[in-house]
Amino acid sequence: MTATTAPPALPESISRATLRVIRRDGSETEFDASKISLAMSKAFLAEDATMSSSRLRHLVGELTDQVVAALGRHPTPAVHVEQIQDQVELALMRGEHHKVARSYVLYRDEHARARGEGGEAPAASAATVHVTQPDGTRVQLDRGRVRTVLDEAVTGIADVSADPVLDELDRTVYDGITADEVAQALVMAARTLVEREPDYSLVASRLLMDRLRAEAVSHLAGTGQAPDQATMADRYPSYFRDYLRHAIATGLVDPELATFDLDRVSAALRPERDLQIGFLGLQTLYDRYFLHERGTRFELPQAFFLRVAMGLAAREIDREARAVEFYELLSSFDFMASTPTLFNSGTTRPQLSSCFLTTVDDDLNSIFQGYRNNALLAKYSGGLGNDWTPVRGLGAHIRGTNGVSQGVVPFLKIAGDTAVAVNQGGKRKGAACAYLETWHVDVEEFLDLRKNTGDDRRRTHDMNTANWVPDEFLRRVEADESWTLFSPDEVPDLHDLYGNAFAARYNEYEAAAGRGEIAVHRTVRAVDLWRRMLTMLFETGHPWITFKDPCNLRSPQQHAGVVHSSNLCTEITLNTDADAENGEVAVCDLGSVNLAAHVTADGLDAEKLRRTVTTAVRMLDNVVDINFYTIPEARRSNLRHRPVGLGLMGFSDALFVQRIAPGSDAAVSFADTSAEALSFHAISASSDLALERGRYASFDGSLWSRGILPIDSLELLAQARGATELDVDRSSTLDWSALREKVAAQGMRNSNVLAIAPTATISNICGVGQSIEPIHLNLYVKSNMSGDFTVINPHLVRDLKERGLWDEVMVADLKYFDGSLAEIDRVPDDLKDLYATAFEIDPHRLVEAAARRQKWLDQAQSLNLYLAGPSGRALDELYRLAWRSGLKTTYYLRTRAATSVEKSTLRGTDGRLTGVPTAPAAAPAAVVSVPAGSPAATVAAPDLDPGRACRIDDPDCEACQ
Repeated sequence: MTATTAPPALPESISRATLRVIRRDGSETEFDASKISLAMSKAFLAEDATMSSSRLRHLVGELTDQVVAALGRHPTPAVHVEQIQDQVELALMRGEHHKVARSYVLYRDEHARARGEGGEAPAASAATVHVTQPDGTRVQLDRGRVRTVLDEAVTGIADVSADPVLDELDRTVYDGITADEVAQALVMAARTLVEREPDYSLVASRLLMDRLRAEAVSHLAGTGQAPDQATMADRYPSYFRDYLRHAIATGLVDPELATFDLDRVSAALRPERDLQIGFLGLQTLYDRYFLHERGTRFELPQAFFLRVAMGLAAREIDREARAVEFYELLSSFDFMASTPTLFNSGTTRPQLSSCFLTTVDDDLNSIFQGYRNNALLAKYSGGLGNDWTPVRGLGAHIRGTNGVSQGVVPFLKIAGDTAVAVNQGGKRKGAACAYLETWHVDVEEFLDLRKNTGDDRRRTHDMNTANWVPDEFLRRVEADESWTLFSPDEVPDLHDLYGNAFAARYNEYEAAAGRGEIAVHRTVRAVDLWRRMLTMLFETGHPWITFKDPCNLRSPQQHAGVVHSSNLCTEITLNTDADAENGEVAVCDLGSVNLAAHVTADGLDAEKLRRTVTTAVRMLDNVVDINFYTIPEARRSNLRHRPVGLGLMGFSDALFVQRIAPGSDAAVSFADTSAEALSFHAISASSDLALERGRYASFDGSLWSRGILPIDSLELLAQARGATELDVDRSSTLDWSALREKVAAQGMRNSNVLAIAPTATISNICGVGQSIEPIHLNLYVKSNMSGDFTVINPHLVRDLKERGLWDEVMVADLKYFDGSLAEIDRVPDDLKDLYATAFEIDPHRLVEAAARRQKWLDQAQSLNLYLAGPSGRALDELYRLAWRSGLKTTYYLRTRAATSVEKSTLRGTDGRLTGVPTAPAAAPAAVVSVPAGSPAATVAAPDLDPGRACRIDDPDCEACQ
């Protein structure tokens, strides 16, 4: 029995007339989708000859559609027959037709051997290929230059060779290919080998660098062949001057940069550092950071880092010396400024700040002013945290109209839409997080905002949400007592109270409600509300759980106001005020130390860390003065308090370098000592800046001025809670007494100094793990706005090579077991412990490590929590532990999903923006959990509905970028 399906229609991006197939002898033919259908039909019938025609037609039709859709995303109008067969195999594997896929693979191998034995002509050599120039002329492909570029790309990298890349290239090129397509094809060819040898990722990066050089230099000079790396190294200083002149002429860069001594600063350029950027990092820089003119990039990496450094040094006394100092720190990846700083430093609109916190008051003027502020702040890449607690609840009386309020939810809907509409100049999606205190009468509706069911007018599918939880609520949960919900217009002072003062006043309001003196209120069982909070967190990924009292009781600025919320990523804890005339929008300027660059096998390099932190704090402090403020409330607040947030990234890499297992006692201890060192040197650096530049304006009355450092403020929290509600290790190793004396004598330049951000994008640039995150998988596909990237843990690969265990079988095993070593028998136990993934580590360990860090921070940390097999009880225990451990905030809850690493035999993973066809959207690879709103895979858990907590590689998620 035979059967075929009708060939599906091609996507709009290609047509049957334009898509051509490159045959193995180099000739070309028209694409014919029916051949795909026929091949898959034969494979299915080889496994099950009794399959009905209708069933076969349905299966083959769907799979052929997927293959054709993938081919439709090919960057060139010609595709090699082997690439088509790769897509067929991939579609079969994703459809879980594993036996059929095996038959198809055997069929391919058999025919490949037959071709080899029969002496079939190989693919067309590059010597027969002509390249179409922009003017339409055709020249023979310069294979010599291709070889030169490839030899340069593999130089100094172990276990890689130019020959496999050339072989892959010859499968892809076709006669008439454009020069840009040749450059893309080279990058693609190297990427297909990453799975076999991770260092081909660096080869791909260098090939992309060659393409970028050609694009940048030709755009500036207009003529001449693109230089190779060696030539460019000599030309970099002159290129930088040409680049800067052009950038100023096009209005992209501040003319002030031209007044620097350009000979002096350009002499500091380190061209060799272009070769040290990984592929994911360079692609990210190319897509989202480098200056461009109508899409054509003309900014090379070292020019980019120097431009950022010069922008940050513009107001220094010796601008050139500081610019070189800052450039060294950035280009070495010892420290990286946050994304807004990288986007905008040195430009004509230097909005360099990362985070903005606002409070929205209970009147229409304030609410709509809040929307306007959000739009202006988001326009230049700011992340937003909005405190909506003051807005009256559903059913509250409106005196001006004698009507009834519809509550806070309709206003949140508009805020969410505003964040989507203002998408940060097209560089990344706008993002905001709404905070609401747990006593607000609308809190139950607030919990439902991210659900996919119910009235869509009362849903915010694109906005993050977070609970702002007072200690009194957790006490009621622990005691299984009742909890009363109020409308803030009737209990206005609760918003500004915290600690024992909040608890006392809250009890008074409950008594007043009992006497009938408060109109809008509702009593619920505290533990029921808590369970619903956790259930919604699991099901929709929101609202996050953050803790009001620790944020305020440990705030250095409690004399100057109240912390009403955190920010978009829950690491910033600064005061906000909605006063119409003197209100303050909190601002924080962020950057992160690459911890992996400051450790050796023997431990932390304390002296290098001190030097890095000292320079980094100076850079962050400069942001306050240089910054372009889009609203006056932000300027007023930032110049008065000057907060900055120095954090860290590469924590997991630092553990690997020291051979510390992430779930061990040693890992918790290192979290403690590394955060202590970061805190000590950052506070010391800010104090030294105070001596040089003056104290921040609101210093007097702060905890700093009273000799209370972050480690000391734990006692304030302990006094408010009592011994049973706070379990935190308070040990230290450095000379904090001397630092207290220094701060008392010199003061502080910055009201806040420390905050650990997610570093989702800048860690990609630096090629290290995000922030304080444990490794998600040892082999996975990372999806972000630049595409999909195969990522393999390089530390693991080095260890496996040393033990003779890195081979094709190991790659297959890592795929089969979804990037985990636990079930791979031949991997030694010590490596399984060292490279345990996030879901293999006891989540209580993550909380314990976070508590050790939190004691040293004057702000907070973006702490994601991981649960492999979540249940109601597990969630309850974990988040109660976070509260008792003194954490200020938590971030995303990550849960394991039903999807997994592709079991395909394809080498490499394709990315959208580099021109390689991507997989169908319905089957992402290595997704660790499922995004809010996804109708697909869910995780069943006792006492919980199917969960859709955040997936790790969601390109729409701020934390995953």
